[in-house]
Amino acid sequence: MALQALHSSGVAFRKILSHFPEELSLAFAYGSGVYRQAGPNSDQKNAMLDFVFTVDDPIAWHSENLKKNWSHYSFLKVLGPKMITSVQDNYGAGVYYNPLIMCDGRLIKYGVISTSILIEDLLNWNNLYIAGRLQKPVKIIAMNENVILRSALDKNLKSAVTAAFLMLPESFSEEDLFIEIAGLSYSGDFRMVIGEDKTKVLNIVLPNMAHFRELYSSILQENPQVVYKTQQGRLEIDKSPEGQFTQLMTLPKTLQQRINHIMDPPGRNRDVEETLLQLAHDPDCGDVVRLGLSAIVRPSSIRQSTKGIFTAAGGSGLQSLQPRMPHCTVEVEQQRVCNLALRLQKLENGEHLFKFCLKNSVIYSSLKLHKMWKGWLRKTS
Repeated sequence: MALQALHSSGVAFRKILSHFPEELSLAFAYGSGVYRQAGPNSDQKNAMLDFVFTVDDPIAWHSENLKKNWSHYSFLKVLGPKMITSVQDNYGAGVYYNPLIMCDGRLIKYGVISTSILIEDLLNWNNLYIAGRLQKPVKIIAMNENVILRSALDKNLKSAVTAAFLMLPESFSEEDLFIEIAGLSYSGDFRMVIGEDKTKVLNIVLPNMAHFRELYSSILQENPQVVYKTQQGRLEIDKSPEGQFTQLMTLPKTLQQRINHIMDPPGRNRDVEETLLQLAHDPDCGDVVRLGLSAIVRPSSIRQSTKGIFTAAGGSGLQSLQPRMPHCTVEVEQQRVCNLALRLQKLENGEHLFKFCLKNSVIYSSLKLHKMWKGWLRKTS
């Protein structure tokens, strides 16, 4: 089973995990601090460790984590675990990140996502955010016996292979395949335009070919539509209209819907199967699939990054801003926003509460964006 390739018994990771509430259905570490990358992120020793914690009951988990790790949260902590969970579930890509945390002498970032939302993303690619991270090698450090979650993790890997096949020629190398798979969740990601290294996908894949091979080899060997020549590292797939239609019909539901929206002329209102049958005969099939992926990734990446400004606006976020403004001004503004948040806690409508809080804490996002802009100017000057 492909998931076996994800497991790790890393003691260091488990030691970090011990600082958090135990009620996890899945916990994994990912990124350049876990797997070596080429390019600017090649320094593994000093790289930040990235974690994702999947929880069945996020309100209960955040409640316990606030008791253990109050300082990890931004000013939203004063609104309590219910509001934090509402922000987590209803804004961005369904994950709540606490960044720039020192834990056991290492700088870490951890995201929290509910099990049900993760399963939906794995099966349907609603956001292709955490699902996209799980299409690349990760270190799973804790996982319970949730059969539905395990099945969804496996389905996500198979869907990644299918989507990549549709964007590749009839014959290609393992390297070509893994580059396509690793790039799925970056299709349309605005960070690849304004922030990330443009060679990020290559830097992930090339030093980790063995890990990708371990993760996907069983899926490729069991797939009836591919001839996998393991010794040569080459693959051949069925690019006939019939073969492509079969692949299109097994794509995640949200991607099928985005493709249908791209292909369906105004007023036609064709069903998805009719659209996919037409696309299977189209020589530009792979390009349309790529556009469909972008239509999922772009909005979710923008929403999640915007949410991150506010979930990191206090605590470590404020510390990063202090060199840019007088210390007393930061403290006064932090107190002002906390006072506002405490008053707003009396409101019953959580959505209005969060929007109002964001409006009155605009100074935090403005300062952070200003810092990012000044940094970008220095790099390009």
